[in-house]
Parts: sequence; structure tokens; C-alpha cells
Amino acid sequence: MIIAIDGPAGAGKSTVAKILAKKLGFLYLDTGAMYRALTWKALETGTPIEDEKAMEALAKASTIDLKDAPGGLTVLIDATDVSAAIREPRVSARVSDVAKIAGVRGVMVSLQKQLGHSKNCILDGRDIGTVVFPDADHKFFIDAASEERVNRRFKDFKNLNINDVSREQVAKDLTNRDRIDSTRECGPLKKADDAVYLDTTNLSIEEVVAKMLEYINKQ
Repeated sequence: MIIAIDGPAGAGKSTVAKILAKKLGFLYLDTGAMYRALTWKALETGTPIEDEKAMEALAKASTIDLKDAPGGLTVLIDATDVSAAIREPRVSARVSDVAKIAGVRGVMVSLQKQLGHSKNCILDGRDIGTVVFPDADHKFFIDAASEERVNRRFKDFKNLNINDVSREQVAKDLTNRDRIDSTRECGPLKKADDAVYLDTTNLSIEEVVAKMLEYINKQ
């Protein structure tokens, strides 16, 4: 079974996906982490993100892996654990620029399909239900008001002990990511026609997961 969860940054996709995967005993694939890992590598190696051919070559030359671990998902690129590093503000600020590159998306989508067909899994991202797995067994589009998404992302940074970022900067970055994600030509952020829409603005994590389980169990 494949469950696709799409939605904008800060809506809570990853949080509910992790909990849902644990409850169902499914593999959780954070596709955004894959793009973040490549973004981190580009920044570390000085690869110009504006050079699409160079970024596509970097994607093809990289080995990205996601592994379940007791403390959460472990993200590896070329066998280096970058689980914490990919959450840095400098990565968040550029990941949408990387994700919009068609050549990079081609590499990533191929890998996501390969991983997704390996076992029952839950994937979250921007185009899982529309491009990666249009025939997914269940599709959800998780959303929230922009102010609430800013609050959640700002809280995430604080929980990671990243204190050199302001709420204003987070708001600016999310607005920029929304623009890039929704207007890019390749795999734009979009709700699949058959996806269940969930506005999580006034819902707790537990309430969101409960609603998703209700939809899954009744089909």
C-alpha cells in the first residue's frame, strides 16, 4: 500500500506522516529530506545551484538513502549522516530552488518510486499524489494558514537549537518557497483531484492522524 501526503512547507506533513507510519507499521519516506540532502551537498561542495546541469550531475553522482532508526529517520548522502544538517536555515532557504530543477526531480522521482515499491510506505512531499505515485492507494493534502505554518516552522528551529533565525526570516522563506513550489514547471505543489484535503490550522497532531486513519480504515 502507498499513502501519499502532499502540502506546503510547515503544514505538518512530516510530523503526521511519521506517526501514521508508526501506527500502521509502514516505511516512512521523507522525500523533502532527499532534496534537502542534495541541497546540503551543493552548499558544502560549492556547486552553483543556479547551474541546472551541474546540479543534475551532482544528483546523478550522489547516493541518497533513508533509513528508519529508533530516534527517527536517518538521512544519508554518500554514506554521510546529514539528518541534522539538512534542517539548517541555509538549506531551508535554497531547497526549493534545487527541487524545481527538472533534471534533479527526474533523478529523485526515479529513486522515490524505487523505494516506494519496496514495501508498504507513506511518502510526503509536493507532488507525490500527482506525479510520483498518481495511483497511490490513499492521498492527502495537508494545509494550514500561513501564519500557523510560520509559527510551526519557527518552533521547529527552536527545538533544533537553531536560534539565529527570526520569525520574520522564517515568514519570508516560507513565502518564497510557496511561490517557487507552486509555480515551477516540473512537479508543482498541487492537490491531486482525488486527495482528501485537511486544514490542520486548528487541529492537534493527534486529531489530524485520527482523521487520516478514519479515511484509510473506511476504504
